[in-house]
Order: sequence, then C-alpha cells, then structure tokens
Amino acid sequence: MDDQRPIEVWLLTQGQCRFCVEAKELLAALAVELPLRVEEIELDSDRGRRLAAEGGVLFPPGIFIEGRPVSYGRPSRRRLRRELHRAGLAS
Repeated sequence: MDDQRPIEVWLLTQGQCRFCVEAKELLAALAVELPLRVEEIELDSDRGRRLAAEGGVLFPPGIFIEGRPVSYGRPSRRRLRRELHRAGLAS
C-alpha cells in the first residue's frame, strides 16, 4: 500500500469530547498500517455543520472516509479498520 495515494479521512470533532480523543488516537494507530490523510474539522464550523447534516452525524465524532460517512459517536476499531481497508483497496 506504500505506492497508493493516502486515504482521505475527515474527522468531525467538538471540544470536551472524550470520544473525539478516542477517534484521534485510533486513527493515529491505524495510520501506522495504512496511508491516511486525516483532516480534523470542527463540528461547530460552517463546513462541519454542513457535513454533519449531509452525513447524518447526530453527535461527534463523525468519521468520513473518502467523503462517505461511516460512523459517529464512539468509534469501533474493527469497523473503522474494515472501512479503511475497503477504501484503500478501492483507491
């Protein structure tokens, strides 16, 4: 996977959000095995509110992979790894 382009991940976050911290740590750990480009977006920003509305993100953190919403709330390591591998194979 070293010769592939990075997998684009958008992480919608909010202050004082412990699940947001978990999501950041999880994505950092997964970046060791997969080429990720993670962009953190404040949920309270115009872009963050728009993405949340379009992606059905009810509360933070919201995780989008290649522009597609895949989860919100407490992140699941297994599901996130599966979705990232799927996106990496497709890119």
